[in-house]
Amino acid sequence: MSVPLPAPKGYSGNLGLLFSERANESRPAIIDLRDEKKTKVITYKKLEAMCNGVARGLTKRGLKQGDRIGILSLNRAEYISTLLGAMRAGVIPVPLNIKLPSNTISYIINDANIQLIFAENAFCNKIPFGIELIDFDTQFSKFLNFGTYEAFEPKPDSIAIQPYTSGSTGRPKGVLLTHYGQNWSRRILAHTRGTTEKDVILVAAPLYHKNALNAVKQGLTAGATLPLLPQFSVERYIKAIGKYHCTVISGVPTMISMILNSELLERTDTNSVRTVMMGSAPSSPQLLSSVKVQFPQASALVVYGVTEGGPVPLGPHPEGKERPLGSIGAPYHGTAAKLVGGNSPEEGELAVKNPGILAEYHNLPNETQNCIKDGWYLTGDICRRDKDGFYFFLSRTDDMFVCGGENIYPVEVEKILEQHPKVHQVLVLPFEHELKGHVPYAFIVPRENEQIAEDEIKKFSLEKGPAYMHPRRVFFLSILPLTGTNKIDHELIRTWVLEDKLTINTKN
Repeated sequence: MSVPLPAPKGYSGNLGLLFSERANESRPAIIDLRDEKKTKVITYKKLEAMCNGVARGLTKRGLKQGDRIGILSLNRAEYISTLLGAMRAGVIPVPLNIKLPSNTISYIINDANIQLIFAENAFCNKIPFGIELIDFDTQFSKFLNFGTYEAFEPKPDSIAIQPYTSGSTGRPKGVLLTHYGQNWSRRILAHTRGTTEKDVILVAAPLYHKNALNAVKQGLTAGATLPLLPQFSVERYIKAIGKYHCTVISGVPTMISMILNSELLERTDTNSVRTVMMGSAPSSPQLLSSVKVQFPQASALVVYGVTEGGPVPLGPHPEGKERPLGSIGAPYHGTAAKLVGGNSPEEGELAVKNPGILAEYHNLPNETQNCIKDGWYLTGDICRRDKDGFYFFLSRTDDMFVCGGENIYPVEVEKILEQHPKVHQVLVLPFEHELKGHVPYAFIVPRENEQIAEDEIKKFSLEKGPAYMHPRRVFFLSILPLTGTNKIDHELIRTWVLEDKLTINTKN
């Protein structure tokens, strides 16, 4: 395994100091767009003061290295300064998903032994009684204790951050990520993506998700400017691209698809965009082609990431080979990758090894043992590899279902249906069947002003793919509902079907 890129001169190894060499600069680091009527510009110098103010404030309250704090909020500058300031003090931040129900938030608070929570006023009612709370809207400014601060010097195995990811048992799992590993990750991202201080990176994904956290780490490392939306909105996202001349935009495929489908985009100057990144879910060839049409000057990249695995272990080819359409990339400098458990050496479950993989799951030794084998993290993603070493995502290992003795990956059916000229978006889910075991159902958003019949979709599927893959039922929706991380909400759609809330011609 290769040695990570060298750290900048004077860098202590604390992830909270990722922009330390720019600490006195008056250039904008964050453009906080939370208030539409009053934009707040945070310079690198101001952000440095805020981060130190958080670190000093935590120390003053008696929090020690290894203690945990929670953050429950929409995106805002205070979120980023709290995240990085805690790291400077050796305190471990735990980003909390605002869409989680109160009982799940309580579970995480107890599991992580969170001692203090920073929250936006709107979400304070989700926090159980008895937990110490700092309200971003009314108490944060008084909490800050401005002044210089000597940051905690981490050891190679010191934990920087503890995000929670979905658990197979229904309980979220705490992922322990080290300062060393995340420093490797953010330097790799900034270096291989060519990020510079001239870049303007638009952030709209929630900061409790790896998509947004990676953008922040990448951008601040390079000295870029980050327009920060509180949450994703098609209109505000497109307006921000034009107003701030954004050079890098990113999101899950659903977000990008919604942007491309907006008439506002046609009236907006997007010539500044040089990179469009899509990740966290499969991107169809049709979506990639549409991105290239709308942003002809930009690179359209499918970004593969997993919280536990780096979190972005794949990227540009080390020999500079052009990435094929739809590929999730090749292993980064410092990353090894292989495929295991497949029917051939070129297809199987993706396993990765790099300095950024998780140290362990918090309080879950058996889960850790199951997913880390001899230093390799087993991602649970089925991929194939071409002759040049590029990887292509096929499906999740736990997405596969058996229909009449045939193995089906939902993404395979989706790829067939996405070829239909009237289909804008599609999701395929398995449902129980008395004879077949499970059968595929399709949930389709038609293209604007298009009408499609169920029989038309079934006939198309039978013509383009094997009979066992064709969807036994087809539902048409105006939109596919999203989770808090802007992924399609599979469980909500499944509930709608099981509770008979959808009909074949459903439009909302």
